[in-house]
Amino acid sequence: MKTAALTAFLFITCTTLSAQWPGRPTTNVPKKADGTPDLNAPTPRTANGKPDLSGLWELEKNRPCPPEGCNDMEISQEFVNLGWNRKDGLPFQPWAAALVKQRRTDFGKDDPGSLCQPTGVVKLVINPFFRKFIQLPELLIVLNERDVNYRQIFMDGRPLPKDAFPTPYGYSTAKWDGDTLVVETTGFPDGQWLDRAGSPLTESGKITERYRRMNFGTIEIEITVDDPKAYTRPWTAKVKQFIRLNSEMIDYFCMQNEKDIPHLVGSKTGK
Repeated sequence: MKTAALTAFLFITCTTLSAQWPGRPTTNVPKKADGTPDLNAPTPRTANGKPDLSGLWELEKNRPCPPEGCNDMEISQEFVNLGWNRKDGLPFQPWAAALVKQRRTDFGKDDPGSLCQPTGVVKLVINPFFRKFIQLPELLIVLNERDVNYRQIFMDGRPLPKDAFPTPYGYSTAKWDGDTLVVETTGFPDGQWLDRAGSPLTESGKITERYRRMNFGTIEIEITVDDPKAYTRPWTAKVKQFIRLNSEMIDYFCMQNEKDIPHLVGSKTGK
């Protein structure tokens, strides 16, 4: 996919406001001696001693950001291609490799996210919009700025459902492994895109995420994809989320005044 075409497309389909709820400072932020936020301060903890993942977060932009966060919609490498830093790329099954090649040739015109459809769990983690974690003793709630949606991650010991009706974001349960929250998700429909490159996820896929709050300002998320229909072996990608201070989410809904979908065409088919 050509860089210019990709960049233009992403700015068409991913626009938001950077100055949200101005003048409302985030509370309980550790400070350095000079009064600036100490993003390297120890990880906050809940009453039961577990790391507290609560906060407003944005994806790492593959470049340094000031304490208040990046003020633009720069797209991360992971959003474009989860396998960007793997020497041999992702371990596709032959059919999946051919499908990704075709999707790139068509400039991603059939990407569900670009068509204002649900994007799936992985894209919720790697998209450039804000997300808010609200951590309760037995439930982690993820509020997503993109398309004003939510995700529930149950930490109450329940098993993953069997033969459940497939949903775009699946069914998620979690447990603590020391200071790391391990989240397992199944129950996806066929045909999802894991990234902008079109890496597929089938109905047989299982996503395992490992959330580790490294300090006050950073969460590392390790994403493992186990989908034997689409890949020859399980594979893992890592991303980081940075806390966004002195701001808030603002509703963003893809279909609101949407005018771009009729102009999405492939490079050869024109459809």
